[in-house]
Amino acid sequence: MPTEPTPDPAHDHHGARDRRPSGDVDQVLQVPSTGPSVAPSTAASPIRRVSAGQPGKSGSRDAFDNPPGSTEAWKPTGVRRQEVLKALGIFQRATAEHLWRMLRPEDQHDRCTRDTLNALKKTGMVRVERRLESGHQLWVLTEQGHREAKGLLPRNVRISALCKQKYDTKGGPIPGAGYDEHAAAVTSTAAVLTGAGYGTPLSWQTEIAHKLPYGYTQYADLTMRAPDAGVPAMLLEVDRVNEPVDELVDKLRRYHDWFELLAPKADADGEKAARRQGAAVHDFRLWSRIYPATGREGYVPVAFVFTGKTSAQRESRMRRLERAARRYFAGESYPGRGAGITAVDYHQAVPVVVTELERITADPAGAAGKVWRRLGREEWQTLGEALDNPDGERLYRVQWREAKRRREEREAAEREARRPVCTRCGTKFTDERWEYLLGRGRSWGDRTDELCGPCRDEHFARIEAERVARRQAEEDAEREVAEAEVKKGRGLFGRRR
Repeated sequence: MPTEPTPDPAHDHHGARDRRPSGDVDQVLQVPSTGPSVAPSTAASPIRRVSAGQPGKSGSRDAFDNPPGSTEAWKPTGVRRQEVLKALGIFQRATAEHLWRMLRPEDQHDRCTRDTLNALKKTGMVRVERRLESGHQLWVLTEQGHREAKGLLPRNVRISALCKQKYDTKGGPIPGAGYDEHAAAVTSTAAVLTGAGYGTPLSWQTEIAHKLPYGYTQYADLTMRAPDAGVPAMLLEVDRVNEPVDELVDKLRRYHDWFELLAPKADADGEKAARRQGAAVHDFRLWSRIYPATGREGYVPVAFVFTGKTSAQRESRMRRLERAARRYFAGESYPGRGAGITAVDYHQAVPVVVTELERITADPAGAAGKVWRRLGREEWQTLGEALDNPDGERLYRVQWREAKRRREEREAAEREARRPVCTRCGTKFTDERWEYLLGRGRSWGDRTDELCGPCRDEHFARIEAERVARRQAEEDAEREVAEAEVKKGRGLFGRRR
């Protein structure tokens, strides 16, 4: 069992994509980046962005470096050059549009990014690997640029593998063939999320391996870390609607299996005992040694980003995934459901959200808008809302307190109904009187046990008064007899004299 998920760059089977990292990626899962940001993470509305071929909108000179109408030749800054080198060092391949949306979402178009790439090309840092069917150029690092990017990236971010230029028998360059539509969708997903404020390019890792004890390795297309946006970690799977839904369900099953792996030297008995203690169980799990705490119940969330085909086909795919994978994301009922507890225990569930790349790009707020749906819910929400659990532990605590209050009221009413009543005055016994009688450990046979405190005191006071009066009467009678005897004796003595 691994101590951390690490990719295997040499593992390059083309059968099941989840069994291998793509041939153009060589990265390992890293701890959250503490190095400088590659680019600002300011969210910008895609509605402000226009293609460089369209007329630009009026705005301040700070919107981009080369405003329309300027006769001064724009020169890429050193900061922008470093941004591009770092991003290509992480994602290996990208178009100018990808880099623009990822690095400079506040720019109105990708002109400055393209100029930066061309400037780096002149210095031998980058090159065009191929031109895509869409017409976009696909940029990669040269060997010189690869060395430069490696020096710029923080040590905890491993640089991707170098795409070496290949040549034919006549010495002509061969266009790269390792980039497909899926890889483009993965990069586009990272770009639109970064542009919406979810981290920076340094927040991303690609094809991260999660090794399972039964010999399988589950690779995540993307791993995002955006704690400032309320998402400490999230795994993303990009799906082009071209593989069976059962395979998506299997991915969730394997993620769930991996999340339940015990950490090395973890106490198995302690883990079993902690299963009923909510989040405490995660302290024994391997995932908590690698990923940061989610800040919510459950495991690290998994997002499925669908793209391609038709909207109806994507919607059908989401519904089928929702029905087939419910056991992994639905959670369990808290105990006491009959007492009004409807909250769901998500502590050992995988939060799963879905979206569409087309939906994100069409929304004015981009990935920051209501373009996410939590499986098990109907409404489209922001990512933070979708990952939140309003029906989880917070609701459980409220319902538990309410159930406790109702139980205490019911028990108090039942106790009150059993409270004895004084047979003399009809007053209910006080708690002190009732508890005194219950604590005597005897059945009520004494007539005074049927009396309340004041009546009992009055009863005993009357008895005592009667006893005192009777005693006094007896003493008076005895004194009268004695006095009579004395008088009688005196009378007899007088007559004898």
